[in-house]
Amino acid sequence: MVTRASTTDVRERIIAAALQLLNEQGREAVSTRSVSTAAGVQAPTIYRLFGDKQGLLDAVAARGFAAHIPAKLAMDSEADPVDYLRTGWDVNVSFALESPALYALVYGEPRPGARIEAVETAGKILADAIHQIAAAGRLRVSEALATMMVHASGRGVALELLSRKESERDPNLVHIAREAVIAAITTDAPAPEDSTGPVSIAISLRAVLPQLTALTDAERSLLREWLDRIA
Repeated sequence: MVTRASTTDVRERIIAAALQLLNEQGREAVSTRSVSTAAGVQAPTIYRLFGDKQGLLDAVAARGFAAHIPAKLAMDSEADPVDYLRTGWDVNVSFALESPALYALVYGEPRPGARIEAVETAGKILADAIHQIAAAGRLRVSEALATMMVHASGRGVALELLSRKESERDPNLVHIAREAVIAAITTDAPAPEDSTGPVSIAISLRAVLPQLTALTDAERSLLREWLDRIA
């Protein structure tokens, strides 16, 4: 009789074997045959537990990114919010260079609608970092746009580095690209002229809108729409 515990053990063994093959030999090495051999199971077992090869790859991506999350959570959340964003950017690039096949597996071939919990958690950490900048009155654009800009540029830089031989990678790319995006979405340390303009005020108020308990849900929704238009 196959118990839930034994099924979990087999699943974990398959994911570990596939992740090792991915890290050591690249995505092409992750075939149903190679994984089943490495994990010591029959190929049909993989289909039974993961549905298909893509299901297995998604599980591998989830496991690999889950190991990356602690590094993000360990960042100093009490630091200046813009410096916190810089640290997050560097952590992302370092992860890509340390696990190129895994990073490319997730970001090299975007699949709209695909959900990987660990990747979503990383996205929430980025969104929260952007929110803290907005709450400090230092965001030039909307939170949604800033989040997309940082995610797109950070991912682009990482993939550009991975596309080149190590000897051809220019270390200045990370710093220059990061600072260009930060300059585009943030202001300098708060100063009177930075914090009194309508756009800065709208973005800051939008960031703390959930805290305005004196308003009803309908009123907050309407105010959110107005603030988004201004921002």
